[in-house]
Amino acid sequence: MHKRLPVLLLTSVFVVATCGLIYELIAGTLASYLLGDSVTQFSTIIGLYLFSMGIGSWISKYFEKDILFWFIQIEILVGLVGGTSSSILYLVFESAASFRIILYSLVGITGILVGLEIPLLMRILKDRYEFKDLVSKVFTFDYIGALLASIIFPLLLIPYLGLIKTSYLFGMLNVAIAFIVCLSFRKEIKRVIYLKTSAVMCLFALLAGFVFANAITSYSESLGYTDTIIYSKSTNYQRIVLTKKGKMLRLYLNGNLQFSSDDEYRYHEALVHPGLSSVPHARKVLIMGGGDGLAVREVLKYPDVKEIILVDLDPGMTNLFKSNSMLLELNKSSLLSPKVKVINADAFTWIRNQQQKYDFIIIDFPDPSNYSVGKLYTNSFYRLVRSVLSDRGLIVVQSTSPYVAPKSYWCVNQTLESVGFHTIPYHNYVPSFGDWGYIMATTGRFDVKPSNFPADVRFITVEGMSQMLYFPKDMKRVDAEVNKLNNQVLVKYFEDEWGAVTYQ
Repeated sequence: MHKRLPVLLLTSVFVVATCGLIYELIAGTLASYLLGDSVTQFSTIIGLYLFSMGIGSWISKYFEKDILFWFIQIEILVGLVGGTSSSILYLVFESAASFRIILYSLVGITGILVGLEIPLLMRILKDRYEFKDLVSKVFTFDYIGALLASIIFPLLLIPYLGLIKTSYLFGMLNVAIAFIVCLSFRKEIKRVIYLKTSAVMCLFALLAGFVFANAITSYSESLGYTDTIIYSKSTNYQRIVLTKKGKMLRLYLNGNLQFSSDDEYRYHEALVHPGLSSVPHARKVLIMGGGDGLAVREVLKYPDVKEIILVDLDPGMTNLFKSNSMLLELNKSSLLSPKVKVINADAFTWIRNQQQKYDFIIIDFPDPSNYSVGKLYTNSFYRLVRSVLSDRGLIVVQSTSPYVAPKSYWCVNQTLESVGFHTIPYHNYVPSFGDWGYIMATTGRFDVKPSNFPADVRFITVEGMSQMLYFPKDMKRVDAEVNKLNNQVLVKYFEDEWGAVTYQ
């Protein structure tokens, strides 16, 4: 064996590890986008992938002849399966009743193929290195490749290429290294022409997929949205999709509707005005979540408010609502107001380092459908919120539907009470979502009795507040545990209650 060829094979170990982990991360990210609950999806996919690699390693013992040929063939298959997996999953999500079976099958096949490669490579290289050197070199390249994948996936690949282009790119990388190995070892391999032809055909197919990735994404997303998609982008944190039908705009994050421009004012007026109008001394307002600027729009209707801090994790979200002309019209350019300071940070981390006190705090996070969001509904987080609330201040929390998910709703209420807040639950009908719940909370006892609201509100009235504060029998308080970081019981409540509606 030429002295440069072992280096080539070790390089292929690096490529195998990098590509394999990329495919695993793509599957986990896609599953969390489409199915929700990122922790469960990533945990399941990682476990299945590693288990499948173990099966592949066990199967490798049955490959006794033409090992180099089989290594190249498997490398081509890995590139083809891994490279096309994201497109397949996107395309079948809306039409396949057994989407999870397809998802886990693709993960399993990829894991088995990757698990086959490393043992075969070690057997190819066994005559070149001593066993101890062979093991150390192979696993060094393997682990370095995995590290590289874990770094570039969130920082470069998702924001700049997206999931589908990334999978095709690394599929081509897999096939390219197989083609190079084939050419380098052509004198030692039977059926070289077959391997080269297979590699070239797969390369062209994957290249075509890469070139048309945006069209594939647009088509697959159009299957899941009834309205015309006018904007879509994957950020480091979520998939943002904006649709339009006539004059109506709808925003979706990871496939979940966040608002419809036809009725969002009902949600945001109910979120902001009952609390803020009850704190006439409010000068400093903190909003966590709400990167669309719609809650900020409502707060700006109070001229006495001098400073608004908006903390939202995703700069892709806030930048969109600072720049898109249709969205600027919707939020009245609220994020561009000189009173507003936008901070892109994780609210849990950010609030731990705050010393400033706020008179009114709006907590407008997405529903607790996964643990990364669920932590923002825990007693630990609410203790931090209480520490930055002024003595006569008030907070309001969007708290999902008390009709569809009563246990989830009252769990939020119970959690707020557990850290010393006095709570004032209320609810409101929003056509796009149904009956929706909010909870005001303060460190002192008082009744919410606003005497008036800003003149330019479209929905909320002082007279209507009595209906918001009244809970009929089917939405009365139910027993629920306190949501804590170490149990995240709210996420389970939410999955059980909304899952029964979504999948019935």
